[in-house]
Amino acid sequence: MTDISAAALRGAVDLSSLRGRAAQPASATAEAASAAPGAGGVVDVTDASFGEILELSRSVPVVVDLWAEWCEPCKTLSPIIEKVAREQQGRVVLAKVDVDANPQIAQAFRAQSIPLVVALIGGQPVPMFTGAVPEPQVREVFAKLLEVAAQNGVTGSVPVEGADGAADAAEPEEPAEAPLPPLHAEAYEAIEAGDYARAITAYQRALAENPRDEDAKAGLGQVRLLDRVQGLDLQQVRAEAAAAPRDVEAQFRVADLDLAGGHVEDAFGRLLDLFAEVEDDQKAPVRERLVELFELIGAADPRVVTARTRLASLLF
Repeated sequence: MTDISAAALRGAVDLSSLRGRAAQPASATAEAASAAPGAGGVVDVTDASFGEILELSRSVPVVVDLWAEWCEPCKTLSPIIEKVAREQQGRVVLAKVDVDANPQIAQAFRAQSIPLVVALIGGQPVPMFTGAVPEPQVREVFAKLLEVAAQNGVTGSVPVEGADGAADAAEPEEPAEAPLPPLHAEAYEAIEAGDYARAITAYQRALAENPRDEDAKAGLGQVRLLDRVQGLDLQQVRAEAAAAPRDVEAQFRVADLDLAGGHVEDAFGRLLDLFAEVEDDQKAPVRERLVELFELIGAADPRVVTARTRLASLLF
């Protein structure tokens, strides 16, 4: 079963570019209005309206189904996902995303293959499925999703239509959204402005105040990566790394770009190969960078587990 746990709620996928769309006035675009969940809590979502769904996930768990017309496995999985989502009676919202029509959402979720199904809890992504899976596994993971959502205080619901087509009388729960802590808000503002140095400082101050602030840890890892890759030319960076295979900084730059582009295994593999080849006095910085990237992706991710196992074998 896909690992869904409270510990998986990390900011490893950067959705900040989509978050701002929720602040648009309702009249800003006709597409944004389509984000209101329809019968059974199922809605088609676009690049323009996704911000509203992202904010809705703070009160109701959202399942995002990324699909395309040409995708044969999608035709098997999507009806199962929709069936199980409707059975939740409004406790889960299903957001359906056509990746061909909505490339920004696909890019934000690093959708290298579809079908890809990701949950959103409190604005944070949690992986569910990649590829078609049988209905019993879908039900099992939905049950786990509701458990994790409850552990994180996301227990609201949306109205659903009964047999007569009318919405149930119960109003959706709309708990008051807690404002971001001041230093987190400062970091978000800095990221939106492209001022990564100020965002790094804000997250570092947040961690100095509370070393257990997992959101600040995840945010700091993301913004450090963004800062490092800003302005890099991919072709030039790859050429420099190919010309100097043991140049630690050159290999770091390629790994950063790979990770930022969603090529996680390539980034890990490059740095693990580098760790095996460099002199002993250069191994410590390579190991530290690997650990930083592991934390960015999340300890439960199978790619991290595999890479950690190889690193352990190289260490001992």
